[in-house]
Amino acid sequence: MSKLKQNLLDFSFDELQTFCISNNLPKFRATQIWRWIYCFGTQLFHEMKNISKSDKAFLDQIAYVPRLNVSEIYESKDGTIKWLVKLDDNSEIETVYIPQDDRGTVCLSSQVGCTLNCSFCHTGTQALVRNLTAGEIIGQLMLVMDHLKDWPSGKNGRKVTNIVMMGMGEPLLNYEEVSKSIKIMMSDDGISISRRRITLSTSGIIPFIDKAGIDLGVNLAISLHAVNDELRNKLVPINKKYNLEQLINTCRNYPNLSNSRRITWEYVMLRDINDTEDDAKNLVKLISGIPSKINLIPFNPWPGSFFETSTKQSIDNFAKIVMDAGFASPVRKPRGQDIYAACGQLKSETEKIRKSQINKLVPLHTI
Repeated sequence: MSKLKQNLLDFSFDELQTFCISNNLPKFRATQIWRWIYCFGTQLFHEMKNISKSDKAFLDQIAYVPRLNVSEIYESKDGTIKWLVKLDDNSEIETVYIPQDDRGTVCLSSQVGCTLNCSFCHTGTQALVRNLTAGEIIGQLMLVMDHLKDWPSGKNGRKVTNIVMMGMGEPLLNYEEVSKSIKIMMSDDGISISRRRITLSTSGIIPFIDKAGIDLGVNLAISLHAVNDELRNKLVPINKKYNLEQLINTCRNYPNLSNSRRITWEYVMLRDINDTEDDAKNLVKLISGIPSKINLIPFNPWPGSFFETSTKQSIDNFAKIVMDAGFASPVRKPRGQDIYAACGQLKSETEKIRKSQINKLVPLHTI
């Protein structure tokens, strides 16, 4: 693809309007192009029927609407699908679709690798290479919709109903590109997924939590996994920078919390590590007064991991204590374990590459 051509998936709607005007196209062309791309999944300008022939030819010279390259597709016996995606610089990411009776959830990656090194997470064993662009994030969703034949986007019975930013990487360390891609997903003139059906998961990058609540208004999930700083420092090392007291106070003030809009606390159940009855009681105290739901996640093993999943009895006891305190605490059913697509199992085959060899499309945040 010529470097002179612009990837339209990297544009917000306002940026697309500016692009059209700067290339002497009428401003309303942006709305037409946007709808073709995000309502109908159209890649080729000559298929955009309400655009003049001359403008189609011109657009073909200056822009393109790509699809990500898929290296492998894995299908689980439970219906979960995982895509291994190879990017233009040959780095790789993974994207997952999880079908359930009442919804279909797409789990999107935000970075190649991860810098947080959470000890129980497979992605954390892969060095951070770079942030993804907005086009690479939205592109994951579009390849899933292509595969599922889920266009046009607003049709009844759509297969993709929910988005979770819970794939590879820490979304809030790539905030600008993640927020741009989420706004594209929510656009009424496009894919049109409600903010109430989008969940942004973070390990606790405090400076961006409030910003996400104000700018995006999506659901917030916190990768908690421990109820004291000593243990969380080991499981989730970013806690050494943003400790539990800071994290809980920030979450307490997350915009528009209510009984119908709760924070989800993700808590991986690790045998003899964080699964005692005292841990459950301390969790209840920790989040007291915050509209909350607790997702208890049985640990999903991966090659080389030294943790074990909590026993069923420990998980049931933990859940009962939390539920008796008035918090919903569903135990997450593992999905896609057999293809390493379950929570904490994602890891691409991208090797650690010297920075001088990487075409870093988006700079890394330093917080």
